[in-house]
Amino acid sequence: MMVLRQIAAAFISLRRNILRSLLTMLGIVIGVAVVITMMEIGAGASQSIKSSIANMGTNVMMIWPSAVKTAGISSGSGGTVTLTEEDCTAIAAECRSVQAVTPSLSRRGIQAIAGNRNWTPFVVYSGNEDYFKVQSWGTPASGRYFTKREVDVAACVCVIGQTVKEELFPGQEPVGQDLRLNSVLFRVIGVLPRKGANMMGMDQDDTVIVPWKTMRNRLSRSGGSATGSSGNSSSTTSSTSDVYPESSTTIYPERDSVQAQNYPLPVRFNNVNQITVSAKTPEQVADAMEQITQVLRRRHNIPEDGENDFSIRDMSEMLKTMTATSGLMTTLLLIVAMLSLVVGGVGIMNIMLVSVTERTREIGLRMAVGARGSRILAQFLTESVLLCLLGGLVGIGVGRCASLVIAHVLKWPVSVSAGAILISAGVSAFIGVAFGFYPAWRASRLNPIDALRHE
Repeated sequence: MMVLRQIAAAFISLRRNILRSLLTMLGIVIGVAVVITMMEIGAGASQSIKSSIANMGTNVMMIWPSAVKTAGISSGSGGTVTLTEEDCTAIAAECRSVQAVTPSLSRRGIQAIAGNRNWTPFVVYSGNEDYFKVQSWGTPASGRYFTKREVDVAACVCVIGQTVKEELFPGQEPVGQDLRLNSVLFRVIGVLPRKGANMMGMDQDDTVIVPWKTMRNRLSRSGGSATGSSGNSSSTTSSTSDVYPESSTTIYPERDSVQAQNYPLPVRFNNVNQITVSAKTPEQVADAMEQITQVLRRRHNIPEDGENDFSIRDMSEMLKTMTATSGLMTTLLLIVAMLSLVVGGVGIMNIMLVSVTERTREIGLRMAVGARGSRILAQFLTESVLLCLLGGLVGIGVGRCASLVIAHVLKWPVSVSAGAILISAGVSAFIGVAFGFYPAWRASRLNPIDALRHE
């Protein structure tokens, strides 16, 4: 009952000068609104990053050729071909934690033509029959994905994204129709489900996917080499004996085993520029990376003290980096919001000191009739905390409205943060106690006789 009477008395005191009370709360309202808005924008950004990486596959790993040193000269990252189709087969057969493997080639700038319409997809990808499983494409929107046989025979079939479908086949069913990629005729056998933009802003639906051997054998010939591929595109040439056939006339002395080990001849006829691997579960990614490293080092004849001629990256590294960046920006914005709360707290302290000065005779009268200093302290602390809590509640409402407006107008992702709401309410109460304590303590220390004589 004593607490309720103190709250009621605090309301009456604040209503005496309602305009001053509202202006005092304004600093708290602005600070809490900024905190709520920044927290919800940050939470929305984090969820968007996680969702984008989940679309790419949280258990996905990518293997690229790395720098190789020959006679002390570095080729630079990707400067030497080191990954082949046989590496994919070995990884799938020997790595227990691996679910699926696909070699990858990709090209940009390939024009797609269907009828009297044309469109240049952002990128043309290629892979084997497991490509769609590795990249988490799910069930096709219509049609089907290509099969292992179509990959092996380099069939001219393709699967298109939703953006390509809308540009080349508006209002039509593309499955079963033909399109040309660099003058090579392809049959559309499926349409990918819609994914939207990834975390880099790239439209994942603006793509065409073909079998990787078709990319190597047909598109490379018709329009230059694919990314990471060069030289003859024959699918049957895979060894140096085919590249340098035997001759009756020996021009160069035969290489010994030491030279073959230290100066391997690059073979560019059966290579891939990237291998994409998916682990069975996200928890097995680390085990899969270790197993892949062992298999590739053994296949590439890398000595124990030698550096890898390949590099492996997984989505967890990208997720950590992007989440850390987003968290850093959110923290910086929160620091600015907290400064505005501090400014609002200083304003509350100032107004409470003015209130103590104005009500000195009232304080003296209450103490003269028996009120203890603790009661005076509790009274002014209650007023300060109540003022901050009211400002905090209004600020939470303003912050939520601001988040909704930003999401609607700027199309930024936002997410309701229950933790931010609770923290804002707690911070408001803390500011009320922290910045209201000194004025309340000063009121409780007044001498009753001096207070009654105050004018």
